[in-house]
Amino acid sequence: MTQAQSIRFRLSISAEDYLAYYQGVARAVVVRAEDGRSIRFPAGALQPFVTRQGIHGRFELCFDAQNKLQALRRIGDGNG
Repeated sequence: MTQAQSIRFRLSISAEDYLAYYQGVARAVVVRAEDGRSIRFPAGALQPFVTRQGIHGRFELCFDAQNKLQALRRIGDGNG
């Protein structure tokens, strides 16, 4: 059994910009990870983190050996 892998990144999306994701105009989010990799994942995974100010913070995305999203969690406020 292989262990899940993880990637960390910072994200700052205004509430107005996230509206495009919410309405289905954009279905995926592409971000640059802290290690320099570019990652793409479904925009819907961010829904639990939306506030009136948008989505801001430091996140960890966990995925399996087939690169399938297993979990996304907020691990900080992104300020450090």
